[in-house]
Amino acid sequence: MSRAFVVVLTTVPNQLQAHRLTQLLLKKRLVACVNLMGPVRSFFWWQGKVDRAREYLLLIKTRTAQFSQLQKMIEKNHPYSVPEIIALRILKGNKPYLDWLRESVR
Repeated sequence: MSRAFVVVLTTVPNQLQAHRLTQLLLKKRLVACVNLMGPVRSFFWWQGKVDRAREYLLLIKTRTAQFSQLQKMIEKNHPYSVPEIIALRILKGNKPYLDWLRESVR
């Protein structure tokens, strides 16, 4: 049952964009919950060199079945040319929480 859910990670460059993306995903009922963390410091390879950025991390909880639609919505509304969009399967979880997650996402 719990494999029907994922936590999706994405980062954005500032708090305003984090709030905008969060509100859009909630309004479209693509997600049950978004945890906003930040600022976080990211270090990564970009265009052949090590780069760094101050970003905000979104931890997005949704159904696995919604991932494709969620990915398209993030890509369409994300400021980065190559946004981080990573889905991690939820293998186990608190049943009442997973029931709530299921009911909250269309």
